Amino acid sequence: MPDFRTVLTNRLDDALADADADLSRRYPGSPTGRFPVHTVYLPADRCTAGDVRQFAATARDLLATYAPDADELARATGESVDDVAAVYDRLVAKLEQDPIEDLRADFEDGYGVRPDETEDKHLAGVLSAFRELAASDELPTWHGVRFKSFEAPTRARGVRTLVDHLSGMAQAGLLEGNVLTLPKVTSVDQVAAMHTACGALEQELQLPSGSVTFEIQVETPQAILAADGTAAAARMVHAAPGRVSALVYGTFDYSAGVGIAAAYQALDHPAADHAKAVMQVAAAQTGTRICDGSTNVVAFGDRASAHATWQLHSGLVTRSLIRGIYQGWDMHPGHLVSRYLANYLFFRRALPTAAARLAAYVQQTSGGDVVDFDPGQAHDAHDALALQGARDSQRQRSVSIMDEPATAKMLADALLRGVHCGAVGADEVESNCGLTVSELTALTR
Repeated sequence: MPDFRTVLTNRLDDALADADADLSRRYPGSPTGRFPVHTVYLPADRCTAGDVRQFAATARDLLATYAPDADELARATGESVDDVAAVYDRLVAKLEQDPIEDLRADFEDGYGVRPDETEDKHLAGVLSAFRELAASDELPTWHGVRFKSFEAPTRARGVRTLVDHLSGMAQAGLLEGNVLTLPKVTSVDQVAAMHTACGALEQELQLPSGSVTFEIQVETPQAILAADGTAAAARMVHAAPGRVSALVYGTFDYSAGVGIAAAYQALDHPAADHAKAVMQVAAAQTGTRICDGSTNVVAFGDRASAHATWQLHSGLVTRSLIRGIYQGWDMHPGHLVSRYLANYLFFRRALPTAAARLAAYVQQTSGGDVVDFDPGQAHDAHDALALQGARDSQRQRSVSIMDEPATAKMLADALLRGVHCGAVGADEVESNCGLTVSELTALTR
């Protein structure tokens, strides 16, 4: 006679088979490859190859003019001179070699409403710019368009730009890295409609099924909370299975939509935090990323203004990184400086304790000893929070941390993000924790 435990397990397997399959389908896990740390939006009529090159050149010029060395950039941002000195050359090299990671030609708010023939002409210009940049190996790794929304008044124009853009990119052989942004989403039905449009485009252009994906720009209250009280963002992610690459927060439209006065519309407003928290939970483990919005503070007219803007923006970027949001939207060339600086400092500061804790976890799980940590050496926000109680009572004493698999996964993820964004080298990570990039990737799974 079969063992009762086996019989019961088999019975539960049968009862939960559909739930197990549904969980695997809906929540495949977080992506582990390289993804952009930012998106630059350029109005479509000002998105020529020359404009893209000038955007990057202006970022380099601003750094050279207002912070020509690590000491001045540290003073500008309020960061440690030693920390900034450790990443300054990386920052300069990034602005020279790979200044824009993700480029979006904007046919929506940054562009406005124009006659069809005018928008068609500007779309042709964008496609020409992408081809020219690709030919000179200057096209950002990720690139694409934000077309007009699927709201009734703009739907036909949005579809026209979407179809013509994707057709042009397919003809040019530039679909790898292509990103589509669906803005001002107000209903789950619009996401389902975009899912339908993607499938139709795949058939029309003879593309692999599921290859056309898109971002949802969350910039209306209806995208956070539906009329029936459900979290609309969560339903949107699942309304286009496997196609929603990111949820992108729209700072100013969303703020205005919930009644926040213009002077207080910012990334760190409580209303923004609430929206992004909902987005974060909605996207968790689905394979969909979260992208923060932008700041509209773009004062770079003189040294004092530039320094103040860099300090504000680097603080906002770091704040988002602490909250687990690893991408944002940049409006001005000067934002590239503070974007990369904040990322480099964040992940380099995370390296020592993340690597040590991960090494300790690997030792634990393989029968080794637990490693002790000095709370004073915790650099990243996660470690600082985890050790806060220990700091209060044992400021000068070492503390042992018993990490669980979920925490080990995020430690490995932090190290991988540091490598992917250029903050640290793979050799540095391996020398600190004894694990290769492939081994770290395995831990994230």
